[in-house]
Amino acid sequence: MNHSQPLLTIVVPCYNEEEVFSETAKQLTAVLKDLTEDTLISSDSKLLFVDDGSTDRTWPLIVMESTRNRYVTGLKLAHNSGHQKALLAGLDKAKQKSDCVISIDADLQDDISAIRKFIEKYHEGYEIVYGVRRSRKTDTLFKRTTAAWFYRLMNKLGIQLIDNHADFRLLNKRALDELSRYAEANVFLRGLVPLIGLRSAKVLYDRKERHAGETKYPLKKMLSFAFHGITSFSVAPIRFFTFIGFFLFFLSGIAGIYAMIQKLLGYTNAGWASLMISIWFLGGLHLMGIGIIGEYIGTIFTEVKKRPRYAVDIDLYTERLGRAERREPENIHGTRLS
Repeated sequence: MNHSQPLLTIVVPCYNEEEVFSETAKQLTAVLKDLTEDTLISSDSKLLFVDDGSTDRTWPLIVMESTRNRYVTGLKLAHNSGHQKALLAGLDKAKQKSDCVISIDADLQDDISAIRKFIEKYHEGYEIVYGVRRSRKTDTLFKRTTAAWFYRLMNKLGIQLIDNHADFRLLNKRALDELSRYAEANVFLRGLVPLIGLRSAKVLYDRKERHAGETKYPLKKMLSFAFHGITSFSVAPIRFFTFIGFFLFFLSGIAGIYAMIQKLLGYTNAGWASLMISIWFLGGLHLMGIGIIGEYIGTIFTEVKKRPRYAVDIDLYTERLGRAERREPENIHGTRLS
């Protein structure tokens, strides 16, 4: 492939996105057409929609759009695997034929006009391009505050993240190949991609309101996502409780010496309140420590089983590319994998 006109695939993970799909496909198609006309990308570039086990009409809409829009193709997972694994499935599939891949969510909150800047950075020689939000003014106060705490905590724990960057990024083929070497089951792409360490750049953009539908990341999923990120990249929480244990052991030694002195001097008094407070405090601390260790054990449990991270049910992407190369007519139902 001529480097001046790279084959670009835009990977869009979808879960119950029927309300926004048509508009997303329309706007992203317009972006690909503009980039093709300006000879910035190959005319064979694609939009790869990854259906993550949707229960609505998302997949039928993808298939229908792929029959009338030459840019659109799809990948249907056999069951809901989660946003990060669905995104990874799209990246794994797209790297087979693409010179570069851009990932973007289906809700149209990320500014699609930044895609042109991504491609321009690619032509300048950058191998990874991060989409970074200028501000979080479209978020609620609670989400802004928790996001700031999250990035601050991750940095304190020594986890390298790009502030205010989600999953809107460009990876070239070399970066995709390097990413495929990370085989962990607990996928946290925001932490994995910076570990690759290739030449990178940032593109600032303003995030918009969601075009339609509801967010797929409520508070419960956000907390789970944060825990996965921490336990996948840092043992600092366990070390923190180890430090607390040594500190409390030191304090208990001082308290024991004090109690013995008081006993010898005959100054001992009933200490029910202090005893109960100590029991509740240490009991709560123990449970927290066990919970943290349990998170790590759960992560280890998932990793050692080495189960597949996702299962593909129908693959339109490979079939369309293969038929295009052989100039054969298309099967609109796609290839169902056994």
